Amino acid sequence: MLSTSKLEGRQIRHIRIRRVIRGTAERPRLAVFRSLNHIYAQLIDDAAGRTIAAADSRNPAFRERLATGGNVAAAKIVGEIIATKAKEQGIGQAVFDRGGYQYHGRVKALAEAARAAGLKF
Repeated sequence: MLSTSKLEGRQIRHIRIRRVIRGTAERPRLAVFRSLNHIYAQLIDDAAGRTIAAADSRNPAFRERLATGGNVAAAKIVGEIIATKAKEQGIGQAVFDRGGYQYHGRVKALAEAARAAGLKF
């Protein structure tokens, strides 16, 4: 029987997801990473290999609104910030990449906040 850690399992799931999901300039990939204390979101154009916009819970714009970054409220704020940055870049649609995490809790909150702020995926 194979023994894998939580991290290895997440990495395997992320690789499996990335086989299907690709971001373009018109519809970039919204990649989510969560750590114990923070949450990060990036809009990535995989065709060009560059990050279009990024937001995280360490950002000064985030720190004005909330002090801690490891909870659902923080994920909602990061989702709103990434959606507004996408609108500034002229991006209305994205492909959601949950990064191997369950679509639950902070990941779900970030996605729903980005949708509520006008980003479609």
